[in-house]
Amino acid sequence: LRSLLLFSPSPERQETKNLLFSAAVERTRPMEQFHHGHHVRLRSSELGTYLHADEDGHGVSLHHRRASMKAAWAVHVYQPPEAFVPYLLLHSAAYGRYLAATDEPAPQGHHGRRVEQRNYDHPEVDAQGMIWLAVLTASGDKVFLRNFNGGCLRANGRYRPWNNGASVDDVDVNDIGNLSTMMHWVVEDIPAREIMPLLPRPAWLTLPAVISPSRVIVYVWLDADGTVLSEGSFSFSGRSVFRLRSELARWLADNGIAIVDAPDLVMCLPTRDGRIFPLVVDLPRSLQPLHIIVVIVGTPAHEVLRYADVDA
Repeated sequence: LRSLLLFSPSPERQETKNLLFSAAVERTRPMEQFHHGHHVRLRSSELGTYLHADEDGHGVSLHHRRASMKAAWAVHVYQPPEAFVPYLLLHSAAYGRYLAATDEPAPQGHHGRRVEQRNYDHPEVDAQGMIWLAVLTASGDKVFLRNFNGGCLRANGRYRPWNNGASVDDVDVNDIGNLSTMMHWVVEDIPAREIMPLLPRPAWLTLPAVISPSRVIVYVWLDADGTVLSEGSFSFSGRSVFRLRSELARWLADNGIAIVDAPDLVMCLPTRDGRIFPLVVDLPRSLQPLHIIVVIVGTPAHEVLRYADVDA
């Protein structure tokens, strides 16, 4: 990650790099609202809607529903020695992908450039697009999120509510007091719950496996020291996380790896910095390969898992 900030940005991005390393910004950093490893919601102060990771596994949009894992984002705070301020990466608690600004135009009816969920190892990802700088607004109770590649995260749909996607719009970093209120966000901390939530049961009406779309599941099972006990991949049809857990248990048994009861398996999503968060929602609609880390109930790795209490 440190190498991301040592990369020489293009001239139009130098302004943001200067902001990241500016002592002036240090006085206004709102990092007390972002705690490493915790979960947060981002609520548009103008619309009252929450930033959601879309079910397709790609898009990002705003919705009124608060009690949803799709509205939960895991915080990664990092501050290299050269920087006056720490920066953020925001990791979807639902689908395990990062909030990232792209160079593509936002959809029609939206401002600026497209914002998406991206895997940290996606071949088309500019890793710097996942880096955000949080700065307090003039009122001191909200933040705006400046992307390393330029522009601020903004809501859309003030007058046309059907245009409810998020995007990144260019701003003058020297005039932060006059940013659009559509770029103002309220950060809500999500407390942790002590036990893992129940996985959603599969729907009764499902397509037969022979015609249901499938994706590749890539798994890694590590011991307490980080040694790989088993790794492999298999094809899985459908989106049910409940069925995936059962299929994983069956795969481990059929291949002579281990006999583990499905309820004792916890499937986790890896982050860029090596942390893991439990997968507790159905899989995204996209059929991209899914990478999971296998954790066994009762092990040290299981004891340190953090579960977002989205109903709190």
